[in-house]
Amino acid sequence: MAQVDFWDDQENARRVSQDAEALRKEVGEWQQLKANLDDLGHLATDVGEDAKLTKEITEQFAQLKVQYDGLEFQVLLAGKYDDKDAIFAVHAGTGGTDAQDWAEMLLRMLLRFCEKRGWSAQVVDESKGQEAGIKSATVLVRGRWAYGYLKSEAGVHRLVRISPYDAEKMRHTSFALVEILPEFEDVTEQPIDEKDLRVDTFLSSGHGGQSVQTTYSAVRIVHIPTGITVSCQNERSQKQNRETAMKILRAKLHQINVGKQQDEKQALRGAYSEAAWGNQIRSYVLQPYQLVKDHRTGVETTDPDTVLNGELMPFMEGYLRWQAGKPNEKEKQ
Repeated sequence: MAQVDFWDDQENARRVSQDAEALRKEVGEWQQLKANLDDLGHLATDVGEDAKLTKEITEQFAQLKVQYDGLEFQVLLAGKYDDKDAIFAVHAGTGGTDAQDWAEMLLRMLLRFCEKRGWSAQVVDESKGQEAGIKSATVLVRGRWAYGYLKSEAGVHRLVRISPYDAEKMRHTSFALVEILPEFEDVTEQPIDEKDLRVDTFLSSGHGGQSVQTTYSAVRIVHIPTGITVSCQNERSQKQNRETAMKILRAKLHQINVGKQQDEKQALRGAYSEAAWGNQIRSYVLQPYQLVKDHRTGVETTDPDTVLNGELMPFMEGYLRWQAGKPNEKEKQ
C-alpha cells in the first residue's frame, strides 16, 4: 500500500485496502483477548477470599468466553475458498406464486446479512415473477470471508405459512433453491473457446436510469458444451455486462472442473437438489407455530422474523462446526 503507484489500479487498491483493514481488525481482536486474559490472571492472583473480586472474575470470564467463541468461529473459516468473494443465486422452486414470493424473501434475507457485514452486494441479474416475487436472481458479493460465511446457505429452503395469495387462507408449503459459488480472480486452468459461446443481447429490465432500458445492454451467454446460461443486465454498458457474465461463467466452469472429485464439489456448492419436498436443508415455519430449523446441524430458533431480517450467524456457526466435526450449542445440550 505504500508503493507510489498503488492507487493507479483503483479496483485492486480498494480490494487490498479492505483486506488490510479486515486483517488489522482480526489481529486487534486477538491482541485484546490476550490483554484481557493477562488482566484476569493478575486479578486471580489477588483474589484470596475477597467475594467482590471473585464476582468480578466470574463476570470477566463470561465476557472472555463470548469473545473467545467469536474468534474461534473465525478459525473455523479454513476452507480452500473461504476467503474468496462470493456469487449466489436464488431460484424459485415448487409452490407457484408462493415459491416466487419466497425466493424474493430469501434474496432479501441474504442481502440484509451482507449489509450487516458491511459487504458490497450487487444484483447482476433478476427475473421477476408474473404475479409477485422473483423466478431467479444472481448476486455478486465482495467482502472478506464472503464465501466462507455464505456457503452454509447453499441448498433448498422450505417455507410453511398461510398463503397471502390464497383467498381461503390455507397453509401452503413453498421451496426455493440457493446456490453459492466462490468468485475466482483469475481462472486459467480451463480457457473458454469463443466458439463454444452463444451471446445474446436484449433490453435491460432492471432499474431505470440513463442508457438503461433504452439500449441492448443486457447480455446472456450460453456455454454450448455444458448448457450453462449466465445473464447480466445491471451495468450500463454491454461491455460491462459481458465482463461480469463471463466472470460468473468462469467460476461455474471452474467449479465443474474442481468437481471431478465429488467430495470437493459438494464442499463448494452442496449437491444440486430439486427445490421440492424432501430435499430441504432448512425449514421456516410461520404458521401454526414459529420455528426455523436447520436439518443438518439441529440449530433452531423460534424467532423467524429476526432470521428473515438477516440474522444468520447462529446457523452459519452451526454449519461450520458441523463441517469441522465440532459440537454446536444444540448438540452440547
